[in-house]
Amino acid sequence: MDEACFRCFPFRRYNESVTDIYEEIVKLRREGRKAALATIINVRGSIPSFQSAKMLVRDDGSIMGTVGGGCVEAEVWQAAREVIEKERPTTLTFNLNHDPKYDTGLVCGGTLEIYVEPVLPVALLYLFGAGHVAVNVYKIALQAGFDVIVADDRESYANRERFPEAREVHAQDFEKVCAELTPNEGDFMVIATRGHRDDMRVLRWAVETPVRYLGMIGSQRKWIAIFDELEREGITREKLDRVHSPIGLDIGAITPEEIAVAIVAEMIAVRRHAEAGVKRKRVERKVIGT
Repeated sequence: MDEACFRCFPFRRYNESVTDIYEEIVKLRREGRKAALATIINVRGSIPSFQSAKMLVRDDGSIMGTVGGGCVEAEVWQAAREVIEKERPTTLTFNLNHDPKYDTGLVCGGTLEIYVEPVLPVALLYLFGAGHVAVNVYKIALQAGFDVIVADDRESYANRERFPEAREVHAQDFEKVCAELTPNEGDFMVIATRGHRDDMRVLRWAVETPVRYLGMIGSQRKWIAIFDELEREGITREKLDRVHSPIGLDIGAITPEEIAVAIVAEMIAVRRHAEAGVKRKRVERKVIGT
């Protein structure tokens, strides 16, 4: 950045260091919030900033840091909002020499590239059930980057020996556990208890939560029976249609380990917006169940 650009550089947020931004990212992720981080990755000529400058755009639109201000920063802010929504990165190129809309009468006139990447909360899985399938879902989900909260009404199953790396392990009645939990819209939930009635007790509560993914283990026949019973209780079809059941991608899974792979694969498809196959399965299930 030459002297003329240095004089026009907007210092209104410049005192917020990169360390402050990284600390804010950690805070946002702990709170389950989204953001986008914009970084100047390439500079040619004079620009009103410097390579590696950063700006954090939170999910409420507020900003921390700067990449130079003016029209450039306004476009980066808009792109960041789209990155937050789509959860996919993008790269922006600005030519301050030849584009009239960037002409503000300043001496600066270089070219810069800005990389905008999503900042996402840690994916959190609420896992109801601690049996053979559940323990394998837990293991594979951890490897795929999920934090896991486990709940089961059997202390001999829901314990730290079986789930040593879980964020939380609850060993008590399912209805009591549900009353204590507060899942948010970015979370995932898998219901795999030891019985039909416990599955339905948890599901009755789960469909009222805003979770991003809700799946329940069981056959097509079991799901249709539960669907019909809960609908008779007054739960709307719209809420029940959110449930992925039978759970997991159709990969011909048989063993608990294979079933766990199918379940976590479906969760990843939802997390990464690769849901074409998932949607086809769910539409087929809806038709059969009507």
